Amino acid sequence: MEEIYDLLKQLVDPESIIKIGGISLLLFVIFAETGLFVGFFLPGDSLVFIAGIFCVSHPEIMDVNIIELELLMISAAVAGNVVGYWFGHRMGKRLYKRKDSFFFKKRHLETTKSYYDQNGRNTIIIGRFLPIIRTFAPIVAGIIKMDFKKFMIYNTLGAILWIGTFTTLGYYFGNIPWVQNNIGIIVIALIIITLIPLLKVYFSRGKNK
Repeated sequence: MEEIYDLLKQLVDPESIIKIGGISLLLFVIFAETGLFVGFFLPGDSLVFIAGIFCVSHPEIMDVNIIELELLMISAAVAGNVVGYWFGHRMGKRLYKRKDSFFFKKRHLETTKSYYDQNGRNTIIIGRFLPIIRTFAPIVAGIIKMDFKKFMIYNTLGAILWIGTFTTLGYYFGNIPWVQNNIGIIVIALIIITLIPLLKVYFSRGKNK
C-alpha cells in the first residue's frame, strides 16, 4: 500500500514525472490527463510549464529542442482528447448514471457540462487551461455528439495554445535563478490560479439548483 501511495505521490509531482520517466512519461501523463477520465488528478499546467524549464536547464533529461518538445506534447494532448471524445461518444449519457468511485466523480462531469452551457464549443479551447475541465471536456463533447471535424479544429487549436503558452513561458524563464530555486512555489501558484475559474463554475452551478 505504501508503494502505491509513493507512486501516486510521484505522479502528481511534475518534477518527479520528468526526472523519473523523461519525455516518455511526460507525454503519457499529458495524454492520460486529457484522454482518460481517471487522469483528472494528474498535473497539467505545471507539468507543461516545468517541461519548458527542463528543456533549457536540464538538457541531459530533456534531450530535444523547444520546438520538438512542443510538437510532441501537442500531439499527445490532441491524441488524448480524441480518445476522450470517442469514449464519451460510445458511453453516452450512461456515464451520468455511473456510480462514483475513487477515479470517477459524477460532479466533475456535471461541472464540465455546466461550463459547456456557458461557453459552448469554446470549452474545448478554454478548458485546456482548467484542471478537471481539461479532462472531461472531450468526454462531454462526445456525449453531446459534437461534430468530429469541428471538435478536431477546437481540439488542435486548444492544444497549440495551451502547450505553446506554458512551455514557452517555462523555457524563457527557466534560466532565471529565482525560478529554478522556487519551482514548488510556482507550481502551487499555477494550481491556485487555474482553479479559480473552475470554482466559480462549481459554485454558480450549486446556486442555480
